[in-house]
Amino acid sequence: MLKASKDFDRTEEDIGNVVEFGHVNVCVPDQRLATSFYVTGLGLTRDPYLVTGVDNMRINVGKEQFHLPIGAPQVLQGTIGIVVPYFETQLARLHRVRPLLEGTRFSVREGQGVIEVTCPWGNRIQCVPPDPVRFGNVSLGMPYVEFEVPEGGAPSVARFYREMLGAIAGHGQDDRASFAWVNAGSRTKLLFRENADYAHPSYDGHHIQLSLNDFSHPHRRLLERGLISEESNQHQYRFVDIVDLDTNAPIIRVEHEIRSMRHPMYGRALINRDPTVSNADYSSGHESLSDTMRTHASRG
Repeated sequence: MLKASKDFDRTEEDIGNVVEFGHVNVCVPDQRLATSFYVTGLGLTRDPYLVTGVDNMRINVGKEQFHLPIGAPQVLQGTIGIVVPYFETQLARLHRVRPLLEGTRFSVREGQGVIEVTCPWGNRIQCVPPDPVRFGNVSLGMPYVEFEVPEGGAPSVARFYREMLGAIAGHGQDDRASFAWVNAGSRTKLLFRENADYAHPSYDGHHIQLSLNDFSHPHRRLLERGLISEESNQHQYRFVDIVDLDTNAPIIRVEHEIRSMRHPMYGRALINRDPTVSNADYSSGHESLSDTMRTHASRG
């Protein structure tokens, strides 16, 4: 009998029941400012096919998206990470839009291997370059979304995702704080970092979207605890509260839009432009970007 190879950790290939991270949804009050920030400043791409009016927009980030409906501004209590292959030109692009965003909460700060950005309404975004060790072969995407949670809450959050959604999740500690991590498909991790000064902010309605392989059993478990907040349609439901499974008391509130793999938009291909291309150096066929890079040769 062939023995398992010691050269490979096969568990690193496991995804768990959460098979896709789809989008972060935050309302914005001004589409012009949102375009200046997300498209011109960050160099991302407005989806050309869906939601193209002036009351909403979808911004492509590799295989993931920002959804930005018009409304009172919403702020995610944490940080959104985006990998960009044009990292060396990102800072200059963000500084160029500064005059367009005067009078807003927009800010830019360069760190070591990261550009810390705040959107016009206060959402925090970290721009990072591709890194095969941290992010695999993702060259354009949303590899992590980090939330703040109360001190002591990380183990309970990890347990919630494991037992309620069937996700691969755990908790640990680094030089900053204790945190929980959740595999949200093959490209994205949800992080929940403990904050001793967590202020229990009022929840403003922002949400994230996940797709599940086993769609029905998590629904049943959430329903039994009274956690389903919306029965959207055949392919989708929502819940808001991440709870302590021993007490059913909320730890944090973040609406989750849960889709099945039969949802019409599951795995939808997204268009991404190369923001470094200009009229001056245009070359036909070089307008678009791939969201992955080659990291090794495969045998086949």
